[in-house]
Amino acid sequence: MSGINDNMPKKNFLSFQIDPKRFEPATEDEKRQQVRMSESVSFMKDAMRRLGKNRLAMVCLCVLILIILIAVVVPEIYPYTYTQQNTASKYLKPFEYSAAEKAAKAAGEKVFPHIMGTDALGRDYCIRVIYGTRISLAVGILAAVIVVIIGIIYGSISGYFGGKVDLIMMRIVDIIYSLPDVLIIILLSVAIKDWVSTSNSQLVIRLGSGMISIFIVFGLLYWVSMARQVRGQILSIKEQEYVLASRAIGASPARIIRKHMIPNCVSVIIITAAMQIPSAIFTESFLSFLGMGVSIPMPSLGSLASDARAGIMSYPFLLVFPAMMIFLIVLSFNLLGNGLRDAFDPKLRN
Repeated sequence: MSGINDNMPKKNFLSFQIDPKRFEPATEDEKRQQVRMSESVSFMKDAMRRLGKNRLAMVCLCVLILIILIAVVVPEIYPYTYTQQNTASKYLKPFEYSAAEKAAKAAGEKVFPHIMGTDALGRDYCIRVIYGTRISLAVGILAAVIVVIIGIIYGSISGYFGGKVDLIMMRIVDIIYSLPDVLIIILLSVAIKDWVSTSNSQLVIRLGSGMISIFIVFGLLYWVSMARQVRGQILSIKEQEYVLASRAIGASPARIIRKHMIPNCVSVIIITAAMQIPSAIFTESFLSFLGMGVSIPMPSLGSLASDARAGIMSYPFLLVFPAMMIFLIVLSFNLLGNGLRDAFDPKLRN
């Protein structure tokens, strides 16, 4: 056989003739060499890996981290405060100096510029926008915490017990859905106004009736969406084998919900909470725009936009800066929420 192969003419490398040896079946050893075992990862790790591949969501996450760092760090090192007034420096444009500040610079003194100009009372507008951003972020995060806590407890109880308990609890959710939240906020703001004026709590006095009513409304109304999402997940997993096994060994409903069900709803909880934050920020800004937000002189992005209406034709930058900050925060949270939804959705996996 070897002699025959030696006598066969060699193939010309310029020939287009196909070599049949290239189409022979692979041996078992060659097949095993091509097998690649994929890394075993948890659901959360896989979701975070998918989120990291979403460039738009990661850009929004970086923007939000930058905004949070600015809102937390900059007020501690900024040379101006949000209450500091100087009537001789009112309505300055960005990076513009007043006559007194120009004279101080000419005398060799260091004068920090007003990065975003000043308002009608000569207060530095940049620090007020930063403080307003801090208030809006605090409201959004606190609202998300309230929604998560109440929604998880209510939705898990409704979904686990089912039957008449689920029927009654879901009808209560339907009733709450029908309540106008803005009207409830206005009524609560009026109802607790006297309580705020007679309260000795410094926190209540600082926030004012508007902010207290906003937090109460979030606790009363805004958790229903989270409760419905958690209930749906609980209904889909409560008949799984591990839940039945826990029941068989005598585990209490509270332990089953806490140890086995809620961890399997974490994706829905994260997505709903992420989408709730921009909604809460927009609600707070809208109410502050109407004058029912934080108490004066504490700034809010909504109240800054409301105050800027008087000089919108002459000083449009007073409206542009808080409006752009609201737009940037809400858009970043929405896009990040969309990225989280895509990352945690098993139907979108390749």
